Amino acid sequence: MSGRFFITTPIYYVNADPHVGHAYTTIMADILARHHRQRGEEVFFLTGTDEHGAKIARAAAELGRDPREHADVLAARFREMGAVLQASNDFFIRTTDPEHEREVQRLIGGMHESGDVYKGTYGGWYCTSCEAFYVEGDLGEGRQCPIHRRPVEWIEEDNWFFRLSAFRDRLLAHYDAHPEWVRPQARFNEARRMIELGLDDLSLSRAQVEWGVPVPWDPGQTIYVWIDALFNYWTALQYAPGQGPAARMWPPTVQLMAKDILKFHAVIWPALLMAAGLELPERLFIHGYVLKGGERLSKTTGNVVDPFPYIERYGLDALRYYLAREIRFGEDGTFTDEGFAQRYQSELANDLGNLLSRTVKMVERYRDGVVPADPGDDQPIAREVAERVDAVTAAFAALDLTGALEAAWVLVRRLNRLVEERAPWVLAKDPARARELDQTLASLAEGIRAAAVLLWPYIPGSAERALVALGQPPDAVGLERAAWGGGVAQARVVVPEPLFPRVEVPAAAEG
Repeated sequence: MSGRFFITTPIYYVNADPHVGHAYTTIMADILARHHRQRGEEVFFLTGTDEHGAKIARAAAELGRDPREHADVLAARFREMGAVLQASNDFFIRTTDPEHEREVQRLIGGMHESGDVYKGTYGGWYCTSCEAFYVEGDLGEGRQCPIHRRPVEWIEEDNWFFRLSAFRDRLLAHYDAHPEWVRPQARFNEARRMIELGLDDLSLSRAQVEWGVPVPWDPGQTIYVWIDALFNYWTALQYAPGQGPAARMWPPTVQLMAKDILKFHAVIWPALLMAAGLELPERLFIHGYVLKGGERLSKTTGNVVDPFPYIERYGLDALRYYLAREIRFGEDGTFTDEGFAQRYQSELANDLGNLLSRTVKMVERYRDGVVPADPGDDQPIAREVAERVDAVTAAFAALDLTGALEAAWVLVRRLNRLVEERAPWVLAKDPARARELDQTLASLAEGIRAAAVLLWPYIPGSAERALVALGQPPDAVGLERAAWGGGVAQARVVVPEPLFPRVEVPAAAEG
């Protein structure tokens, strides 16, 4: 490990309110950031909002706002979403930040001087919702955008162009030298195929879009919103408080995004970096869609799930857990009320919440609230804990967030079986079996403590409350603490409120 971890989400487009798809990406990035902080690494977690382009100007006009006012309102809602999700991002960038705009102009100016940018005329079918051009063969019936299923419009104008085609061979060489650069493998193959088939030069500016960053040598045009947006990952490091030289954190360790923006990040973005003389990200991870009714969530189509009612009803950690558990990281997954309620009751409330409550109450009842000293007779359980730590760490290294959660949950299920196998309430009736009871209670307390540390990236608030109930410091969540014996010995427990209280589910819930 390098000792540094720089993770990014895509910056979210402020044409409408955030939905659970945005929450999903932010939560997954936060889980990774928290795990790497557990490892003692220097972490920089970046997210933010994309605020320029024709779509923003159009959305603002429909609401009777100017684009800046509209961007301010929506950016605040995305900030609020991050705060509600308890996202631990180190910086929130807005592409309307003057520092970002100046750095984008500097980078584009350098590309112009080096000959990677030239003047030309372009005509093509344009989807305002995508802020992207499509060739005829990619369009649906009636010349509809393949993503938004809305008619595209023909745009023809004199623009500045980026020589994307000139980077084909360099991009292919990078893919061949770094066969895990894009994950999952299917997305790597898809992106490489796009490059292999040939690349057209990219229109770098727009003459008909006023709401954007002016081209520095031709202020009558604005920089294409996607180029403006992609460079945020670099520009943020130039002015984020406390970051100092960008060289300390660049390049990104992992960049997360959904599969609909694969081409922008896996083809155009590395070419831009090559042109700017900047090192490429270490890895791109392309996750699937959160689906509802078999369709992807989309503000444009109106198929959305508002995350806030679920947080109000079940608690934040339940949402974080469900998204990581139900939707295999890297694949599409369906969000349902029934699935949410089932996971909450059977796994969070019963498997984990009830396990903690029973254990603490037994320590209170049978040992006056003090966890017994470990007699040392449960080495097989100690080995299982060590195996779980290794399995979780390995899954995180492979960016298998769902697999890491399952690896931790194996320990939760094992501890529940231990309760049934040992039956402490039976042992407590026989003074001759006091050592067995001590060992059982010590093993349960120690196992739950280790599980709480492993689960902290996913359910941080609940994990910390579990630690407090076990008499442990709530901030003792470094990965080394997950080792057997890594906590405070003979701690005094505190009987907790239910970790995941019973929830009455309305007959017709949202989503």
